[in-house]
Amino acid sequence: MKNFALIGAAGYIAPRHLKAIKETGNNLVAALDKFDSVGIMDSYFPNADFFVEFERFDRHLEKLKYDKGVKVDYVSICTPNYLHDAHIRMALRRGADAICEKPLVLNPWNIDALSNIEKETGRKINNILQLRVHKSIIELKEKIDNGPKDKIYDIDLTYLTSRGHWYYTSWKGDVTKSGGIATNIGVHFYDMLSWIFGGVKKNVVHINTHDRAAGYLELEKARVRWFLSINYDVLPAEVKAKGKSTFRSITIEGEELEFSDGFTDLHTISYEEILKGNGYGVEATRQSIEIVHDIRHAEPIGLQGDYHPLAKEKLSNHPFNSEK
Repeated sequence: MKNFALIGAAGYIAPRHLKAIKETGNNLVAALDKFDSVGIMDSYFPNADFFVEFERFDRHLEKLKYDKGVKVDYVSICTPNYLHDAHIRMALRRGADAICEKPLVLNPWNIDALSNIEKETGRKINNILQLRVHKSIIELKEKIDNGPKDKIYDIDLTYLTSRGHWYYTSWKGDVTKSGGIATNIGVHFYDMLSWIFGGVKKNVVHINTHDRAAGYLELEKARVRWFLSINYDVLPAEVKAKGKSTFRSITIEGEELEFSDGFTDLHTISYEEILKGNGYGVEATRQSIEIVHDIRHAEPIGLQGDYHPLAKEKLSNHPFNSEK
């Protein structure tokens, strides 16, 4: 049994980490969040100590080690994107390995700095790249790897996940903290596609606003038209009719990739692999971090070239409607 600490216990993704720690037979000794709405912990680790101040949490981990001989083996990080870098550093300095949500960091150069701290401390950083352990995605990678070596695949990526007005007030609506839509909701798709179809040859952004982004990504073995949005109005009518708020689609050569099921256990599977020493480290994240960084800093070219059909959708009248 390994000892875990968790930072960001009140966040949206934290329950998946709590579940993964529990289902892999391990123990959570301490958790941190500046918000105290963490009753979810009762379902998993009611005896874990909880803190709302970083300094007291950090001190507690040190006291566990020196006063009680309890070493924290892993620190799970579920905090806002812009804090990942600092919290990973804290974990490694405490002698623990880090398990961090995506995106690992916001900028490519942060990866180099973290690699140096890994070498200095002898600890490892693991990133949750859950689509890489999804059965359908693994099967697709095997199919592409075993397919024609010179074939270039045409792909449309569509991910629509409705968010309310709260989004713009939260850290997620602040591009300096979240990295923007492409980083916040798209990074795992860019990681998955570049993992399967190879390195980036071209990265074009057509639109990039408060509630949507669209572009064209040319990989070694794929031409990808992509569209991401958090606006409810963009959802297909049949999705709205079912009372759903999310639509995801990847078509490869006009054929739909079915991967809508099997998401519930991906964090547990990721933890199992990490505990075996097979986690995805800092270098595995580099390409997707470079992709979203370049999207964030690109000047959108508008509706020209090979753009995703949904890029033509009219923008909402939301007060935040202005191109970055």
